[in-house]
Formats: sequence, C-alpha cells, structure tokens
Amino acid sequence: MSKITIQTFREGVAELARRDPDMARLSEAADLPGLRSRTTGYGTILKIISGQQVSTAAARAINGRMEAVANPMTPEIFAKLTDDDLRAIGFSRQKMSYGRAIAEAVLGGEFSFRRVARMDDEAAIAEMIKLRGVGRWTAEVYLLFALRRPDIWPVDDLGIVIGMQGLKGLNERPGKQAMIEYGEAWRPLRSVAARMLWHQVDCQRRGLI
Repeated sequence: MSKITIQTFREGVAELARRDPDMARLSEAADLPGLRSRTTGYGTILKIISGQQVSTAAARAINGRMEAVANPMTPEIFAKLTDDDLRAIGFSRQKMSYGRAIAEAVLGGEFSFRRVARMDDEAAIAEMIKLRGVGRWTAEVYLLFALRRPDIWPVDDLGIVIGMQGLKGLNERPGKQAMIEYGEAWRPLRSVAARMLWHQVDCQRRGLI
C-alpha cells in the first residue's frame, strides 16, 4: 500500500483484525470511520500548528477564521498579514513567528512540500522538523492526513494513547516504549491502526463500545 484510500483502508482494517482480536472486536462493534484527509501544502501545516495546545473547539474556530481570510492559506498571503490580522484569527505571538518562518522557508526555496512528498517517511519527517515550530508529531500528522502514508505511528499523540488504553483494556495509559512495541505488530499498517485508535476514542465517547 503506497497511499491510504477508502478501499485500502478497509483492506488494512481487515488485515489488522485478522492479526489482532482487539482490532477485530472494534471493527465489528461499530461502523468504520470516514477517511479523514487534508490537502497538501502550507495551509495544512499551518492548521496543524494552530491547533497545538488548544481545545478541539478552539482549533476549529481558529481554522474557520483563517479560511475566511484565505482558503487555502498560502505563504504569500500569510507573509503579508499584520500582527493584528493574525491576532484576530487567533494566533499567539509564538505561532505567528512559526507561520512566518515556514512561509519564508517556502518562498525562499529552502523548503518544498513537493520535495517532501517524494521522500520516504523518515526522510520526510527529518526534512519537516528543520522548520521552526514543526516537531515530530506535527510532521507525522501531516504525513498521515495530507500525504495519507500507510505506516505512520504518532506515539506521542494523546488520542492514540487513550485509544490504545481502551482497545487493550489497560488500567493505565501506556508509555511511549509500550506504544512502540504495540505498533510493531501492526507494521506496515500503523496509520490504519492509528485511525482506528482515534475511532476507538470516538466510539467510547459516544457510548458505542
């Protein structure tokens, strides 16, 4: 699988269910989740950054205001926005600096989203984390949702950790090393597993499982 599609996602879930009885139980208990994806490029990485360390509702509001200014947001447009413009959208001073630094890197030719799309997973992550404000989690989320890579495993994502706790019936949230070990059994379909763990959390919240 080179890219997750609706069809390959269903096939991936079936394979994970064959390997793991807990995944089988989850896939049988509720309908499969929709295939969430994002467009590639500057606007998406900016949305991922703007949503860091804020609630889901706040992130949705910020992204809505940003889309009202430009959809998609481009580095050219972002670079022309004033501090007041960005504060009105909901950007903190730190996130303003991140957005501008990434815009400058793209406009100056130091960074290319198209180049990243041609790299393998680890090379793409290494290239992205050179950008100011982009850590491994941000890069992994971009690869998972924008590029729809099949084997991305964001072990630092709280939702995935909580999903694993629920899926496996653990008394405590698993630590990073445990998450890495669980993920090994799901290669090369860890992106499919990640999407299912987010689904696990959503199903728990709605009382479906």
